[in-house]
Amino acid sequence: MSVTQALPKTARLRTLGMSAEIAARLRTMIQEGELPPGVRIDEKAFCEAFDVSKTPLREALKVLVSEGLVLHRQYIGYRVAPLDLGELRETFETLHGLEAHAGELVARRMSDAALAKIERKHQAMIDAHAASRRTDYFRINQEIHQLIVDSADNAVLSGIYATLMSKVHRARGAANTDMLRWQESHEEHEAIMAALREAGRPRLPQILREHSENTAKEVLRVLEQTLAEPAARVAGARGR
Repeated sequence: MSVTQALPKTARLRTLGMSAEIAARLRTMIQEGELPPGVRIDEKAFCEAFDVSKTPLREALKVLVSEGLVLHRQYIGYRVAPLDLGELRETFETLHGLEAHAGELVARRMSDAALAKIERKHQAMIDAHAASRRTDYFRINQEIHQLIVDSADNAVLSGIYATLMSKVHRARGAANTDMLRWQESHEEHEAIMAALREAGRPRLPQILREHSENTAKEVLRVLEQTLAEPAARVAGARGR
């Protein structure tokens, strides 16, 4: 094969590498609430923002469509996929039980090394909160929850929890748009840490469950309100 014949494939590999990076950036923006459910993805604006052509952007969008994060309609374009409130409620209900069960196992099995790692993560989260770095705070918050569950030393539990959390990750980002809930979540994490430090950790299962329930309540409230606003505008327009 000549050098000339190989060039298109080389260019294609560069394009695919670029599209993977774009997909990762868009995925983070969607999961952390920067691109809310239902919003239209303006291809021209994102090409300019990422300084790329439409080809790698569309390759990236195809990946996100396959992941269920983005919807595509011919002649309409791309939109961030909406959230299914019914599925979210059921997923949160399951997570409440997993959090409590993890707390029971962690109370007996957590090692000193695991606790020390969580303490370091918690301090990083405190620093992010103090600096109003909301995105960093949310990311570290998620990491702490997974570390706690992993400390139960049950691979099946850790795997199920990670899978379910990936389903609600995007929705949980909505709770952090509310400053009051952000402060409440921060205080609840302080209570979780206090429970982790106690001898025998008797309060841990209940505290983890309550924190999960409070987060779910706020996430669903925000999403229900968000979904209700467009419907109210449409109804108002029709009544004029």
